[in-house]
Amino acid sequence: MDLLSLPALTVLSDNVTIVEKDGVKIVRVIHEKATAGIALHGGHVVSFKPQGQEELIWMSDKAAFDGKAALRGGIPICWPWFGRIAAPAHGFARSSEWELVEHRENDNGVIISLGLAPNENTLSIWPHQFEARLNVEITDTLKVTLDVTNTDDHAWTFSGALHTYLNLGDVRESSTVGMGSEYIDSLQANKVCEGGSELVLTDTIDRVYTKPEALIQVNDLKLQRSITVENQGHNSAVLWNPWAEGATAMGDMSDDGYLGFLCVESTINAETIEDGKTLQPSESHQLVTTISAK
Repeated sequence: MDLLSLPALTVLSDNVTIVEKDGVKIVRVIHEKATAGIALHGGHVVSFKPQGQEELIWMSDKAAFDGKAALRGGIPICWPWFGRIAAPAHGFARSSEWELVEHRENDNGVIISLGLAPNENTLSIWPHQFEARLNVEITDTLKVTLDVTNTDDHAWTFSGALHTYLNLGDVRESSTVGMGSEYIDSLQANKVCEGGSELVLTDTIDRVYTKPEALIQVNDLKLQRSITVENQGHNSAVLWNPWAEGATAMGDMSDDGYLGFLCVESTINAETIEDGKTLQPSESHQLVTTISAK
């Protein structure tokens, strides 16, 4: 998306301004290392473009910036659960309004911190006290950290994902390595499968890779670059693309939108909320994804 053309509503520093798209406020970063955008609706990274490179984050040209629906593309925050194990699907974080807590910058880049606290809506969905902080570090690379803390007087359990849409020249002309061989296939009723060491897509994919390597690499032949994804605090990596049939069924994606991305997600996967990760009072957990290209 073209962040640079949006007029500034508020100037916070030489590198950080607040802009607005269709009613959704976006923290815009313009630094000599990279440009980026983080929507307050959903705490949602919508852009990251290193200096001299193509955009690394894919956004749908039909994404609904209405302040209600989760944005299609970018890096949705799936929390306090991932998937359809409860309602709403993927939790409430990706459709909640986050608050700008802090911004820091130096010659190396910019750090944006957003916060989400319990409110009437979250408590009606998930009756627990928490503190969520999203730290977005923008340099030559993009590092996104979801830091959640149990501020309640009892333990609670969660799952989640940083649902990154990587921008590709053409997904059909890409290959992926480092995701591991074992995966749970959502298209085969969660059957556990074994795959090869390299993935070349020819159709829909919706897989939870259970033993990913430290680095997952997506080779983009059309844009002549390799995108590296390094995840931490996860138990799996989800790879997803809806392909033509799936894209056609989505109102917020163009029919050919699937060609432009592959989702590579840092994920805490669980079959039920109760099977997720448990935090005791005052305990925290960080789910991280770091993305770079060369």
